[in-house]
Amino acid sequence: MKKAKCTSYGSMFSKHPFPRTSSFYSTNLPTSSSLHKPESLLVKKCIFLLQNCFSSKLKLRQIHAFSIRHGVPLNDPDIGKHLIYNLVSLSAPMSYPHNIFSCIRSSNVFTWNTMIRGYAESENPEPALQLYRQMRASCIQPDTHTYPFLLKAVAKLADVRIGEIVHSKVIRNGYDSLAFVQNSLLHMYAACGLVDSAHKAFELMSERDIVAWNSVINGFALNGKPNEALTLFREMGLEGVKPDGYTVLSLLSACAELGALALGRRVHVYMVKVGLTDNLHVNNALLDFYAKCGSIREARKVFDEMKERNAVSWSSLIVGLAVNGFGEEALELFKEMETEELVPSEVTFVGVLYACSHCGMVDEGFSYFKRMKEKYGIVPKIEHHGCIVDLLSRAGLVKEAYQYIRNMPLQPNAVIWRTLLGACAMHGHLTLGEYARAQVLKLEPGYSGDYVLLSNLYASEQRWSDVHVLRRKMLRDGVKKIPGYSLVEFGNHVYEFLMGDRSHPQSDQVYAMLAEITKRLRLEGYAPHTENVLADIEEEEKENALSYHSEKIAVAFMLLKTAPGTPIRIVKNLRICADCHLAIKLTSKVFEREIIVRDQSRFHHFRDGFCSCRDYW
Repeated sequence: MKKAKCTSYGSMFSKHPFPRTSSFYSTNLPTSSSLHKPESLLVKKCIFLLQNCFSSKLKLRQIHAFSIRHGVPLNDPDIGKHLIYNLVSLSAPMSYPHNIFSCIRSSNVFTWNTMIRGYAESENPEPALQLYRQMRASCIQPDTHTYPFLLKAVAKLADVRIGEIVHSKVIRNGYDSLAFVQNSLLHMYAACGLVDSAHKAFELMSERDIVAWNSVINGFALNGKPNEALTLFREMGLEGVKPDGYTVLSLLSACAELGALALGRRVHVYMVKVGLTDNLHVNNALLDFYAKCGSIREARKVFDEMKERNAVSWSSLIVGLAVNGFGEEALELFKEMETEELVPSEVTFVGVLYACSHCGMVDEGFSYFKRMKEKYGIVPKIEHHGCIVDLLSRAGLVKEAYQYIRNMPLQPNAVIWRTLLGACAMHGHLTLGEYARAQVLKLEPGYSGDYVLLSNLYASEQRWSDVHVLRRKMLRDGVKKIPGYSLVEFGNHVYEFLMGDRSHPQSDQVYAMLAEITKRLRLEGYAPHTENVLADIEEEEKENALSYHSEKIAVAFMLLKTAPGTPIRIVKNLRICADCHLAIKLTSKVFEREIIVRDQSRFHHFRDGFCSCRDYW
């Protein structure tokens, strides 16, 4: 009889197939043909026990030991299949089921799928791809369950090239019409950042369940497309699909990104209505949403009303308090967390160090930094070192900040050098500022904000010729300023304004309000900070350019549309400039409004002519 031909699978994955033998067990195992009848009954008994054991890894090990002790053949496919399935279901370390798998003389597709699933759900999904290659080399035909597990591994690895290859295999095998395979494809593309591909696959689906909707909504939310996530959510409602907890998590993430407080509050109401307020993960997302919208009182209220809290809950509020300018409250909360004997994480200490920085608590900051390492065994990451540099910089200890950077155990990144550059601009350290900018240019050339910081430094030293040289260099190097935009929420809509934007139907009224604001601010002594304008134009033109910045247009729009006394919330994609910062401070006083601006790096709570950042950002 001719042997069945096995087609080579090719070089899709790395060629490191798993060995089919292992020294983990004795090599002199009995075969099933050598068993006597009592031993056959013993095999059936072991299988029965394995089929009814789902609760404990210890019990599985006991059954395994029992079978070895009584001479049950461990290369038996049925015994191995049930052992591996139960171990994977209980999330046992994959080395255990892998060694069993290596001893099985002839694994079926169910066992292969279980192993692929186990690795796909583990912290190291790479072996799932190697197993798939070995499976094909062994002439085992994948079935409908193989590809969802394989796609889960690809999603974890975020390897879109392999993902597209797997997608082609799905189509070739005729599984692309199955809902659970389609859902896995959606998740894979979204996890790889290709949300447009995920959405295209979603549109081609004949039937969409809640998993499909959640995959695409979450993909948009996590990949910087919150508007698309909210649009899809509205479509979901129109099609009569009821949201679940995962939908709520994605929506809150999108609302936080946009600063859409009113819409997020509606999601909160929905949570209460459907009974999701006891869900820890959803509550943590809600807390984070309120903090990122600058509504720290509501974030604290959510935290206080949570029936269950974990370290994530505490860390989210600590970080939220810190970035919103409530440093002392953040440190008090951290002390409460320690009293509760909860172990803080790396993220918790980012919030703690950030709080110390914005409160000017240098000694306390270094004390917390030391405690993080010695008491909790947390190895400082670049973010923690960045907080220390910021801590010293804000305190005016610029030279000490530079020495700290030089002695850091990690290579400083552009953010750290940019922090030092900002400190030099604030405190007038010209030579060190030029050096810091040179380091930034090596790491991230072409970022326009660095030119602004150095220009401010030259201007503070009255070195106007250097300011002009810098501007010409910026033009010569082709450095383009990143377009700034500001988002505001009004009437269940999120509006986006650009510099000089006249796209809104009421732009004439908005610009009339903007002129009124400028007129009233000048009576309060406002004078534009024109040194921030990196363009070779006349002073009057510079003032006009500054007056049309996106955050000023957004403030004018909200003053025009909202009732007196209503807080104004703005999300800006760039660092707020010195002129807009001053203008909004005065606007909060003149128009008696609280104005909250979330820019690229922090929150600014403007009230009665003061800002929570204490004019250092």
